[in-house]
Amino acid sequence: MAADPARSPSRAGFFVGIAEVSESSHSAMKTLLRSIAVLAATASFAFGSEGWMTNWEEAKAKAKAENKPILINLTGSDWCAWCIKIEKEVFSSKEFKDYAAANVILMEADFPKKKELPADLKKQNEALKKQYLAGGYPTVWLLDAEGNKLSEDLGEVKGGTKAYIEKLTGLIAKAKAK
Repeated sequence: MAADPARSPSRAGFFVGIAEVSESSHSAMKTLLRSIAVLAATASFAFGSEGWMTNWEEAKAKAKAENKPILINLTGSDWCAWCIKIEKEVFSSKEFKDYAAANVILMEADFPKKKELPADLKKQNEALKKQYLAGGYPTVWLLDAEGNKLSEDLGEVKGGTKAYIEKLTGLIAKAKAK
């Protein structure tokens, strides 16, 4: 009777070796996938542009405590060309950031298409959209600490950062005079 090649010692060792390699590769792959998932989750929780709050209730409380108006930006940060333009040309400039830090509370309600927001943030932003969206993105309002409008939709102000700051300065002065 001939020996079964699948049961021969050399073949058995070969298959055990493959199983061990396969198991260790599987474990390494799981570790790699977990690491990628953690990095992706970490990146996706970095919501809001630099200096912009994303929690509406906290923004209102801070505005009240600091006696400042809220500048709310309803944006499609990863798909809306005008939103990306205003962020790049105005909101991310040092001049605007310095002005905003001294004069307003920045609040961002984002409606991205390429990243997933946490359910609670998405729900909050949908409520803000119903209350404040003026036809399209970006919609930018100056609001009091209670969320009442102090301006028309600012959107993009012609003239860039300097014109945006001048417009906000005038609106803030007008609101304080009331």
